[in-house]
This record gives sequence, structure tokens and C-alpha cells, in this order.
Amino acid sequence: MLVTASRSILLLVDLQERLMPAIDDGQAVVGRAALLAEAAGLLDVPVAATEQYPQGLGPTVPELAAFPQLVMPKTAFSAVAEPGFDMLLPPGRDEVVVAGAEAHVCVLQTVIALRERDVRVVLVADAVGSRRPSDRAAALERAREHGAEVVTSEMVLFEWMRDSHHPRFREVSKLLR
Repeated sequence: MLVTASRSILLLVDLQERLMPAIDDGQAVVGRAALLAEAAGLLDVPVAATEQYPQGLGPTVPELAAFPQLVMPKTAFSAVAEPGFDMLLPPGRDEVVVAGAEAHVCVLQTVIALRERDVRVVLVADAVGSRRPSDRAAALERAREHGAEVVTSEMVLFEWMRDSHHPRFREVSKLLR
């Protein structure tokens, strides 16, 4: 099944100022998350973000700070375990496209908890990261075992649009240059 813009929400998990410098290829992860967020804005896909213990890890990175309509601070590793998580999921949006850090901790625990709720999860491999590549690789494998669909950011963008005649095709395509 293709990812559908009208059914999706983009969830940015813990892409924070003091965490991302420690993430392997963190700038690329932020860049791909920003690509997703900018395209989401063009395609009317809601964007939400979480921040793990923002007093210590800081706010969402500046490259992404303008995109989320809602930002939820949290202390639980799984965003789903945090009181108020459901406010991040608009009615009628049953596909959660996930980007974030760390892949093997907060991202994975959030993905598994969403799957336990029978929510369709689309995990964007090039928009998630961990400090160690081996942790990221294990997280992607485990997420897949729990029923998450592992994709790339470009797969999501082109599936959201479906057709080169989409009214926003040119604008979204320019983001890829």
C-alpha cells in the first residue's frame, strides 16, 4: 500500500540541538527530515514533533523548528507512553511517517508502541539516526519485524504526490535538487 498524504502525519522524534551533533551523519538526518517537513507543508500533511527532556537536550534543531504544528516535550522514551500523545494525531490520520533520533531508543520504542495500537507506521530510513551505525541498523531491522514499513524520504514524497500532474509536483521536485 502506498503512503497517502491525506491519511499521513509526519512525526519528528527528538531531533534536538544537543543530541544531533552526536548522531552519526546527523546533518544528513536533519536534512532529510527537513525535506519531509517542507514537502509535508506543501502537501497539507500535519507535522508534529517530540522533544526528549528539552531542559537537557535542548529544543528541536533550528532547521526544523518552524515546521511542527504541535511540539510535545516528553520524558518517556516512547512518545506514545507520554500523557497527551493522542493530541498529536489528528482524526482521520492513520498513517504515521516517522523521522528522528535515536533510532534504537525513542524512535524504535515509539514505532513499536504505535504498531501495538495497530497504527500503520512508515519509518523513513534516511531520516533516522543513532550515535552508532550498528544501533541504527538493528533498530530498522527490529522495526520491520514489528510491522513498520521502512522507506526512504523520496519514496514518501513521490507516494504522497502519486502523479507528475499533482498541483504541487514542481514545488516538491525543486526540494530534491
